Formats: sequence, structure tokens, C-alpha cells
Amino acid sequence: MYYVYLLDNQSDKSWYIGMTENLDERLRRHNEGDGARITSRNEGWKTIYFEAYLHKKDALGREKFLKSGSGRRYLKKQLKHYLEEK
Repeated sequence: MYYVYLLDNQSDKSWYIGMTENLDERLRRHNEGDGARITSRNEGWKTIYFEAYLHKKDALGREKFLKSGSGRRYLKKQLKHYLEEK
């Protein structure tokens, strides 16, 4: 199984979108500073959204879409209530 995920940083309110085969392990590594440049600079990442795929190519395509302007608009619409609480 492949996961496309969205992390929210609790300290600076930034988002990170990524793809992994092990969601829990990847979140742990992000919070330990082992990961992308943006996540290694900050602690306090929390998974707020994910999708699961059987095929890696499907997950990579979805990750690419979610990182686009249209994808970010989609996420903001999907997470409307979460974002209103913040």
C-alpha cells in the first residue's frame, strides 16, 4: 500500500505533502528531522489527511496533483472544518 499524506506543522502552520509506504514511520522520521528540507527544519508535524493507493504510480500522480495549485485548493475545500478550528 502507498500513502499520499498531508502534514501540518503546529508551530508555523506550514503544510508538507509526501508519499510513503509506511505512514507512521514516515511521520516519526519527519518529526526527528530526517526528511525533506522543509520538515527537517521544524518539529511538531501532524498527519491531517492521507489517501491510500495500491499502485505506486497512482500515488505519485496524486501527490503531484496535490502539490499543484488545483490540488491545494482541493485540500483546503476538503479540510474546511479543520482549518476553521485553527
